[in-house]
Amino acid sequence: MKIAILSGKGGTGKTFVSVNLAAASASSMYIDCDVEEPNGRFFFRPENIQTEAISVLLPVFDASLCDGCRTCVDFCKFNALVYIKEKPLVFPGVCHSCGGCALVCPNGAVSETPRPIGVIETGTSEGTAVVTGILEPGEISGVPIIRAALDKASQSEGLVVIDCPPGSGCAVLESVSEADYCVLVAEPTAFGLHNFAMVLDLVRLLGKPCGVVINKTEGQYKELEDYCASHRANILCRIPYSSELATWGAKAQIAGRENKEMAAVFRGLLNKIEKEAG
Repeated sequence: MKIAILSGKGGTGKTFVSVNLAAASASSMYIDCDVEEPNGRFFFRPENIQTEAISVLLPVFDASLCDGCRTCVDFCKFNALVYIKEKPLVFPGVCHSCGGCALVCPNGAVSETPRPIGVIETGTSEGTAVVTGILEPGEISGVPIIRAALDKASQSEGLVVIDCPPGSGCAVLESVSEADYCVLVAEPTAFGLHNFAMVLDLVRLLGKPCGVVINKTEGQYKELEDYCASHRANILCRIPYSSELATWGAKAQIAGRENKEMAAVFRGLLNKIEKEAG
């Protein structure tokens, strides 16, 4: 089963829930798709790390064959190509590596060359296989890295926990595309509620079954509780705010490995998800 962990904003405890949920299973795979800030590896401290470079294809133009017809420029719907000073120019950050410009060029003036954009790290931590997508600083889109990281899920026959990027953009959409169940981590604040509503709309639009974990609770936040009730979003558990949890987090320690009570909390959460996912 593939479980995607989402949050509408950063800082809600998405990675906290993700690493503890993966650690609660005797055998699991944790995939960090938050490729701009992949923090799960600091908690798991994986061993036997292997690194795989990830590249995208970028168009290259042969000036001796290009006659300036602009067919490639007109074809590109992402506006990644322009024709300036009698030669085509590509904007790498906008290019989606679709290969269309090479296909439509009537003179065969366009070829493609690999451009590295990041790496995938794989390792192990006790019973968890740890997969980390890492995007190079300055790169605009992490989607190719996320796709490469999710491809590793085929190597697991058991639980796969997908730690998604925060928010509700394209990278999140890609991260949850193959998930069987989504866990939405919500922060009991007005700002947290606003962003939680957007990510709930996203998973409902995708037709994904989902449940809610309310993290850092200090008593009930009525607005969030009422919103979940009115939108039939099942609250799976509430994790209280505590200085002990904050200390473990600051030390990059997995709470479920440090404390039997927290281990029981996440085993119970995993059982609830498995029942709901059917």
